[in-house]
Amino acid sequence: MSERVFERANQRHGEHYTLHVNGVDREVAGEWLGESLLYVLRERLGLYGAKGACEQGECGSCTVLVDGALVCSCLVLAASAVGLPIVTIEGIAGDGEQPTDVQRAFVDAGAVQCGFCTPGLVMAVHDLLDRNVAPTPTEIAEELSGNICRCTGYGRIIAAVQQVGVARRAEAAT
Repeated sequence: MSERVFERANQRHGEHYTLHVNGVDREVAGEWLGESLLYVLRERLGLYGAKGACEQGECGSCTVLVDGALVCSCLVLAASAVGLPIVTIEGIAGDGEQPTDVQRAFVDAGAVQCGFCTPGLVMAVHDLLDRNVAPTPTEIAEELSGNICRCTGYGRIIAAVQQVGVARRAEAAT
């Protein structure tokens, strides 16, 4: 895959590109060779939800979905995402008008303090609950192990995930 990514990046060096972000085609001009998806989202497209912290894929604050898979956008070349659907925290709710059930649960459970890690955690929780609506606390901890939170402690985050799981299971039962 890396050869293909670099080949695509070289072909597009200095041109205009189109990224499909949050359901909308976004044209970007610039020197893309070597620019991370995180950099392009924040600095070229003005989508500041994904945060740059470690820049090494260790903290999860830059988590987005690319072609349905969670990725640390600091580790992905923007050129490799051309033609693939990208979903950021700004687009997770779809219409953007109302917070998602996960976002509401984070607030209700007190799982938000400084908020730096929250976008990445919310993305990871949506992905987890889309695959498993009844995760155990251990499964939640394992799935969120790539996201670091220094403020709230993980107990409240796990409680928020469980709260959403219970609500989604109740909704599905009706």
